[in-house]
Amino acid sequence: MSTRILLADDHQILRDGLRSLLAKEPGLEVVAEAANGRDAVRLALELEPEVVIMDISMPDLNGIEAARQIITKAPQVKVIALSVHADQRFVMEMLKVGASGYLLKDSAFEELNQAIRAVLANRTYLCTEISQMVVGDYVRTLKQADSSAYSILTAREREVLQLFAEGNSTAQIAKRLNLSVKTIETHRQNIMEKLNLRSIAELTKYAIREGLTTL
Repeated sequence: MSTRILLADDHQILRDGLRSLLAKEPGLEVVAEAANGRDAVRLALELEPEVVIMDISMPDLNGIEAARQIITKAPQVKVIALSVHADQRFVMEMLKVGASGYLLKDSAFEELNQAIRAVLANRTYLCTEISQMVVGDYVRTLKQADSSAYSILTAREREVLQLFAEGNSTAQIAKRLNLSVKTIETHRQNIMEKLNLRSIAELTKYAIREGLTTL
């Protein structure tokens, strides 16, 4: 049984090219075309294709809003964005509304073919440039929101915290690290202030939760 595909793009020449290329692929069938977002929504809901290949910049209703409406009303339909826009805003909004893939229009047709196969297997497919952008944005977000022990505490403070959590006394830690007792006490005070904790028991729970040590 063929995978039914809807093409949504306001450029006739691009739709003609994609239809011709997809027709050569076994198991793929273009069942309809739409020149604007509103027609794309109507046809997707009427025909229920497995995949919609969607441009973003389209008249009457843009591709992001069209994708949102399609996915909301027919969540089984997989939407792949095919756009000239590599702007982070477009990419993230398309993914937020539930698109399963995002490719740039200068991608090779073989990559679109791979994207179709991937989304049909319930995987998300991003072309290389978009993938790097999404990962970079995710890493930046993690850094901004990072409240883990690895961002709050210094390496030495994490070492001291682990040793306290494992039941060592201040004197034992000082001997283990070849530091003075006063230095260890200062580290403990700094750790407690940074974490807003007030007892060794609380420090121990924190260390276990952060994966610095185990029970």
